[in-house]
Amino acid sequence: MTSAPLPTLDFLSTAVMLLDDQSRIAYLNPAAEHLFAVSHSNLIGHPLQFAFTHTEQLFSAIQSALANRSSHIEHDLLLGTHSHSQKLHLSCTVNTLQLPPYALMLEFHTIERPLKLAREEQMLDQTQANRLLLRNLAHEIKNPLGGIRGAAQLLEQELDRPALREYTQVVIQEADRLRSLMENLLTPQHTPHFSALNIHEVLERVRSVVMAELPESLHIQRDYDLSLPDLEGDKALLIQVILNIVRNAAQAMQGKGTIILRTRISRQVTVMKKRHRLAISLQIIDDGPGIPQHLQDKIFYPLVSGRADGHGLGLTLAQDFVSQHQGSIEFDSEPGRTCFTVMLPLTSMEKQ
Repeated sequence: MTSAPLPTLDFLSTAVMLLDDQSRIAYLNPAAEHLFAVSHSNLIGHPLQFAFTHTEQLFSAIQSALANRSSHIEHDLLLGTHSHSQKLHLSCTVNTLQLPPYALMLEFHTIERPLKLAREEQMLDQTQANRLLLRNLAHEIKNPLGGIRGAAQLLEQELDRPALREYTQVVIQEADRLRSLMENLLTPQHTPHFSALNIHEVLERVRSVVMAELPESLHIQRDYDLSLPDLEGDKALLIQVILNIVRNAAQAMQGKGTIILRTRISRQVTVMKKRHRLAISLQIIDDGPGIPQHLQDKIFYPLVSGRADGHGLGLTLAQDFVSQHQGSIEFDSEPGRTCFTVMLPLTSMEKQ
């Protein structure tokens, strides 16, 4: 390659990549090196597959630009890289060039931040709507339960044989249990009890519970940053959050596979429209079949489940409990890898 790219490309804040007529990488500017966390010298002369994974959308955009000899803009591009654990959410403009040896120019813009803010705002509205729905559902269920219990008590008074009263006692006890379940799970009225806690104690508690419930063919690996500071939170609620996610993963894998519990520190993050200096990033990663595509947009809705025997409340409650910690929960899923990320701001550190 004898020609040099336009020098102004080096100074652009957007990521730019030039390809030759064989769709091999001929140049990328410093912004692209930063975005994709890769060195210019390691990619020159290599095909796009050497730099990226999940390239179907990108190649489709390139083919469209070449076929029409005009610009093509892909507004919602999901692109994987070998240096990022999650796919990048980008917009990409593909331009054809007549500047040998360069045939194509790809310009990438990150759209993760505005989309993330929009998703968080939608999640907050959805959480509030879920609370109202569940509260109404609990009210509707508790009313007939009271009637069932009262009828069982009246029936018990009319029975002469003690053996028959055992059946009415079962009805009464089960009605009481379901009523308690409605109060404790569907309409948690108590104010969260916040105190300093170590997130790894929460994870170890969940790990011990799940390992006791499921067979030895399920492996739960730890990938902890043990230098993380304590956070202010409700230990019981956080245990329930992680337990719900891990149980869902284990059940999706039918008790066979690997779940990774990972903790890291994140700096200068925006969660629910508020900027935080520090936050704990907690990831639950499994190698199961993934969340079906038709459920991914509504997985946090109440009564939505991918299993025939699922009640569809686990993730709804997890989202509610995380929002009470001013945090966020999101996921990325494909066959073979599902990652739930819980972001918990370290609000106590910001007061120092």
